[in-house]
Amino acid sequence: MIADNDGVRFLQWCLPRLHLRWEGFRKVRRQVYKRINRRLVELGLCDVEAYRDYLNTHPEEWERLDAFCRIGISRFYRDRRVFERLEREIIPDLARVALSRGERELRGWSAGCAGGEEAYTVALLYHYRLAQQFPTLCLQIIATDVDPAAIRRAERGCFANSSLKELPPEWRLRAFNRVGNELCLKEEYRSTVTFMVQDIRECAPEGCFHLIFCRNLVFTYFDEALQRIATERIAKRLVPGGALVVGKGESIPDGSWGMKPWLPTLGMFRKLPKGEETESEHCSSG
Repeated sequence: MIADNDGVRFLQWCLPRLHLRWEGFRKVRRQVYKRINRRLVELGLCDVEAYRDYLNTHPEEWERLDAFCRIGISRFYRDRRVFERLEREIIPDLARVALSRGERELRGWSAGCAGGEEAYTVALLYHYRLAQQFPTLCLQIIATDVDPAAIRRAERGCFANSSLKELPPEWRLRAFNRVGNELCLKEEYRSTVTFMVQDIRECAPEGCFHLIFCRNLVFTYFDEALQRIATERIAKRLVPGGALVVGKGESIPDGSWGMKPWLPTLGMFRKLPKGEETESEHCSSG
């Protein structure tokens, strides 16, 4: 197993080359060690210094190392206060604005969706708590992740009990069927979410969104240059008055993004409204 001192030195060397922040990996570094250790065994290398030499002579290996540094920790209803405020304030406000513009669809994007828990939580929240208030407005969510295996798990929609422990019990009973040791989300809820393999460092889904989640990814693990690229990409996808939700301990980099804090202690920002002008003039799908 990789000794911690050796692992820290190696990560502090390689992460900046991947445009990632060492500070974001302090608490999860041992997950990365385990993945690298398996790779050392595959390659017959004795330690991370040998792997460093290997990277210097095999540039294609950096793509594999980048995959080792993907942290996909997620669960349903993660950070209860965030979802409570989404239910009571944020989503109803977004829905009323959408209806005032004559829209019939509330669009969300979950970036770095991992196994889909976040996107599915929003789908359940809207179905059980808000849909009756806005019967003419349907919810559609695009969920993206760079990891194809994560997207396959998300599309399957089956989860361990531990992933649902924070979900309201009545939702768990009504929305899931037990299949062996897993709880599988019923199709009527899964159909609200469309999953895509996509890397936010390179692109974003087409169209404009009223609500974007980008929690515990860009603003934890990416370096400042990548954060700024991703923030600009996100801002272009938000409709005027739309909401961005980042992690509770995260913040977006300083810049002219056209966003202001909404509930900053919960990582919520709002794109500045543009009067009565149409979203197509202020939200770029390119």
